[in-house]
Amino acid sequence: MAANKTTTRAPGSKRVAGFIGALILVPGIAAASLTAGYSTASAAPVTINPTLSSLAAPYRANAPCPPSMAHVGTSCVDKFEASLVERTPDGEVAFSPYQAPNGHDVRAVSRRGVVPQAHISMVEAKRACAASGKRLCKAQEWKTACKGPDSTRYPYGNKREAGACVDTNRTSPMGLLHNGEHSAKTLNDPLANQQANTLEATGSHESCSNGYDVHDMVGNVHEWTDDASFRGGYYLDTKLNGEGCDYRTTAHAPSYYDYSTGFRCCADEGSIPADDGI
Repeated sequence: MAANKTTTRAPGSKRVAGFIGALILVPGIAAASLTAGYSTASAAPVTINPTLSSLAAPYRANAPCPPSMAHVGTSCVDKFEASLVERTPDGEVAFSPYQAPNGHDVRAVSRRGVVPQAHISMVEAKRACAASGKRLCKAQEWKTACKGPDSTRYPYGNKREAGACVDTNRTSPMGLLHNGEHSAKTLNDPLANQQANTLEATGSHESCSNGYDVHDMVGNVHEWTDDASFRGGYYLDTKLNGEGCDYRTTAHAPSYYDYSTGFRCCADEGSIPADDGI
């Protein structure tokens, strides 16, 4: 792995019903059963906070951005880290956030209270955004959204606050599962983000937001931007390659992915005519 990849050293059709509800339980999946569906016996499940609302504001036809996106300057930015749905002959189904989407017909969605997609490359993230009529965020628009209207170092202010985002005293899955080994195989173990005290549901830390109403832009998962870097850090590191919204890792090719890499989508204002759950 490249030297400055510090993050791994510290360690349309039917809509999806499974993502939306008062209480969602995402079971674990065994490494040998990625294509066979979910298994309840492989790992600690991620329980979504039942107090989180999944309901979007009513859509206004003349709004510059749909309710699932924040209006930032002349851009629309997904309010939440992306999750994926897979398009099948029978409709759309939830895609595992613990599996790389390579070779799958998926599109990106932005929803509160779901496990965000990890194990995704910049190449696949761009494809998933395009499938929903969006694009991968440009570096500057991502940074502007993260810093908020007051242009602060963190979404919540200029001074680091422990526990404000998903980046404080988290468990290293590589240490827990693989005795600290960092290899292509271990870094894409589907059990990594299913361990307790690792990845959390989108929007679970209300304090990790700002006046634009974007969430989790620091911590939780790294987010690819269109300059082939990933930003904001992830749950084990939000400062070694820059502080908070200034965090930027450039060590990897656009085809790279591991348990820490995620994304969100952006669009030009007025370019998405209706929300329709995207």
